[in-house]
Amino acid sequence: MKRIIGIDPGLLHTGWSIIDVVGSQQKYVASGVILPPTKIPFSERLAFIFNHVSELCEKFAPNECSIEVIFVNKNAKTTLLLGQARAAAITAVAVKNIPVYEYEPNKIKKALTSAGHADKDQIYKMLQILLPTAKPKTPDESDAIAIALTHANMSLVLN
Repeated sequence: MKRIIGIDPGLLHTGWSIIDVVGSQQKYVASGVILPPTKIPFSERLAFIFNHVSELCEKFAPNECSIEVIFVNKNAKTTLLLGQARAAAITAVAVKNIPVYEYEPNKIKKALTSAGHADKDQIYKMLQILLPTAKPKTPDESDAIAIALTHANMSLVLN
């Protein structure tokens, strides 16, 4: 069995999900959103993300991680800040010796819907088909589930 943690990084909302994979069977385990307080200093928000991802790794013991690659925004500062949130999540996983796999947003959309420019609603509908027990409450949570599923599907192709 493979247990995958999927992470949709963000400074305000970091979505996460856990799925189990046995052969071609995928099972939803859990998901949620990490919400760092916005009134704390930036460095403390990064530590908040790091600590919560670390706790998820302790609780669920994933053996692989999939995370979204950040696309370059028009605002370079926003991209840089988001990259630091992503690095906090990756570091939390990497210090547990869990391999990290990275996927571009269009690859995630294409892996789930066959359309590289699918919208959030299309992703959500496909998640309901693939993992009917998953009931994401936010787009960040939904994206994290999609990221984990993408890795599960890509692993099947590569093996």
